Amino acid sequence: MTTVEVDRRSIGLRSERGPVLLSLMLSTALVALDSTIIATAVLTIVGDLGGFAQFPWLFSIYLLAQAVSVPVYGKLADLFGRKPIMLWGIAVFGVGSVLCGLAWSMPALIVFRAVQGLGAGAVQPMSLTIAGDIYTLAERAKAQAYLASVWGISAVLGPTLGGLFSEYLSWRWIFLINVPLCGLAAWMLLRNFTETPDRTRPRIDYPGAILLTGGAALLILGLLEGGQAWAWDSPVGIGVFVVGAAMLAGFVAVELRAADPILPLWVLTRRVLVASSLVSVGVGAIVMGLTSYVPTFVQGVLGTGALVAGFALATLTIGWPISASLAGRMYLRVGFRATALTGGALALVGCAATGLLDVEARVWQVGAICFVIGAGMGLIASPTLIAAQASVDWSERGVVTSANMFARSIGSAVGVAIFGAMVNSRLGGAAAPTAAQLSGALHAVFLAVGAAAAAMLVAAAFMPGRDSDR
Repeated sequence: MTTVEVDRRSIGLRSERGPVLLSLMLSTALVALDSTIIATAVLTIVGDLGGFAQFPWLFSIYLLAQAVSVPVYGKLADLFGRKPIMLWGIAVFGVGSVLCGLAWSMPALIVFRAVQGLGAGAVQPMSLTIAGDIYTLAERAKAQAYLASVWGISAVLGPTLGGLFSEYLSWRWIFLINVPLCGLAAWMLLRNFTETPDRTRPRIDYPGAILLTGGAALLILGLLEGGQAWAWDSPVGIGVFVVGAAMLAGFVAVELRAADPILPLWVLTRRVLVASSLVSVGVGAIVMGLTSYVPTFVQGVLGTGALVAGFALATLTIGWPISASLAGRMYLRVGFRATALTGGALALVGCAATGLLDVEARVWQVGAICFVIGAGMGLIASPTLIAAQASVDWSERGVVTSANMFARSIGSAVGVAIFGAMVNSRLGGAAAPTAAQLSGALHAVFLAVGAAAAAMLVAAAFMPGRDSDR
């Protein structure tokens, strides 16, 4: 039985794909916007609630809660179906948004951001999983291009909307505006998406879920906060990694004996899944490096405003969906590995070019480089995920998709740690670095991004050849 036939059996034929995709795009937009919209409202929020020293946790806790919950949601989706997990994620995200909008202190807002992150952890992988279910192999690249375009648009609109809300209304509307949008997304999904998953009695691996979530949370927390909230060689800095590693070791031991593991260890042994996850790690690191430091370079080194810096980075998010929409034809013709290698090579060329940027660079050059990188990402990120999804049937696709998203989160966390440490070591704590100092520090970051692109290209080379793509 082919993958498409399995999908049509598992998902009711009454599902209207167009409205379902719109619902997925709207849900994805909520998650993507809340990753960036708060950035320009930080000073307003701090002025109202206080707690300036704590505000970085508004970002870290959201990303942390989202990342560690993704693998659990993937397994639950394979047990209970995509629809209830997606609706749960939208509901939790909506509740978290209401609580954030009503927050009375910075600690309360941080806790409520964690609630939002737990909802987002279901929305992001479920969107990609449902798209993988309802579209054929030839159509999935275009569907994922639409979802990728949402992230691109949100990266540009998020900070702008955050500034507008905080200046002309209230920072609380940054969160409260999510409530009607969550309701609309849930209604569209309820009305148009029908699935009939197997109704066998599920066995939930609670010990595995607890150990995986706890261990991953500690490791990602250590990467995000190391060198900032605490020194890398401090008792806390070392302890989070030691305890996290011990919990993950316990997780592996539990999974080896579990009847229905929360994250089956075969995900770490199949060639296509390992290769696609390694590519995803590279994608996470590269995107984090570029989104964090390209605007800083354009503003601090080239001397432009925030708006121009945003548009320079926006070309990355323009090239990505364009190439992703074309990837379907390409991987059907030449295979997943050749498509991924082409994308990886493009990304490597673009990332290597960032290492040539200096104080004499022009903004258009930065934009052109980001466009090339985005085009490469569209040809490597989407096809490798689709290859992983196509290698399993419906009952395993949620786990596979979530594992891929989790790998990207790990890559982002590692990128935060490495790139941040490189910048800090070169600036030496300078309160107001000059353009030349900043250029030197960011040059090192861009070289590291190029190294990540090279590693991603190597990982793509291990994708199965054309004969085993399906």
